Amino acid sequence: MSDRAAPVADRFPTITDAQLEDLRSMIGKEVRRGVPYLTELNADSIRHYAYGIGDPNPLWVDPAYAKGTSYGRVMAPPTILFATDRILSGYVTGLPGIHAMFAGADFRFHRALGAGDHLHASAVLFDIIERKSHFAGRSVQQIYRVSVYDQHEELVATVDSYCFRTERDTATSIRKYGEAHVPHWTPDQIEELAQRYRNQEQRRRGADIRYVEDVNVGDAVPELIKGPYTATTAISYLLGWGGLYVRAHGDAYSLFDRHPALGIANEFGVPEPPERVHWDPDLARRVGVPGAYDYGPERVSWMGHVATDWMGDQGVLERLSVQVRRHNLIGELVVCKGAVEQVDRSTGVVRLTLEAKNQDGEESARGFAEVKLPLRSAQ
Repeated sequence: MSDRAAPVADRFPTITDAQLEDLRSMIGKEVRRGVPYLTELNADSIRHYAYGIGDPNPLWVDPAYAKGTSYGRVMAPPTILFATDRILSGYVTGLPGIHAMFAGADFRFHRALGAGDHLHASAVLFDIIERKSHFAGRSVQQIYRVSVYDQHEELVATVDSYCFRTERDTATSIRKYGEAHVPHWTPDQIEELAQRYRNQEQRRRGADIRYVEDVNVGDAVPELIKGPYTATTAISYLLGWGGLYVRAHGDAYSLFDRHPALGIANEFGVPEPPERVHWDPDLARRVGVPGAYDYGPERVSWMGHVATDWMGDQGVLERLSVQVRRHNLIGELVVCKGAVEQVDRSTGVVRLTLEAKNQDGEESARGFAEVKLPLRSAQ
């Protein structure tokens, strides 16, 4: 007998009309959310999330610095909300065995978040949209609306979060992405990237107030690089975010007992969750992607990093809307940047366009942010 069990060769399920009808019957109803990874924001949880997205802003990670600001406490990257609710992060119901790919989120923040906030959420299935996909044949966009509250039952954010449900075998047979052509990075290129990281730390606005009167349409929002992506990068994000199905030992088997379609046998015959597409290239190829790839919520958080670095400590992120456009494979670099699209000098609200592309110029994500800046005339 071989030391290894052969991977399971059974075909994955397909989307049926009956399943879709059952799913549509849930629209407007509150959905089961599971246990959130974070319920309380504190200096430790905030620091873990900030480092997980590569955002060492001292307002997030340095209590002494944060105490000296007008907030008087450690504040949080706004997208830390991904760690406080699994539905918001892409945990979907219905269509067992149909792959879920996180595709985007639209955040409306009602106030800034920081240490001491205790958060809880409710979520409803907002809409189901069937789409013809070039990637996977029959495809369904599954949209949730998540309302996040603090310990005083005040609404702090409203988020529309969505995934695409795709047929794994269909995606594999269509082979939209072909073979991966991930670059090999030379020592000189790695040193160049290290210098770019050093330089971008110096471009964070921080305590230097950005007033709306000094902002003009067309102004560039400085770029941030992310990567090259590795399995370690994914683990770093998981430490702050918590993941969807990352469980161990009896907790994992309890999950598979409740949701049998989540357990996909690995090369040893041991069930693991579909989330392992982010570090297992073989499973990634079985769902139609040429290699293991990053997390969608992670990429949305990178775009939030672009906005918060630009706006500075006194800016307020009121909205962040990001569409995930392609898979960032392990080994790829992503460059995130933006530009000023609109300026309202009466309210201080500035709209930024945001974009992310890989090292070959292929679009990774797109979106926009709305930021409220201080008015010099009000000082």
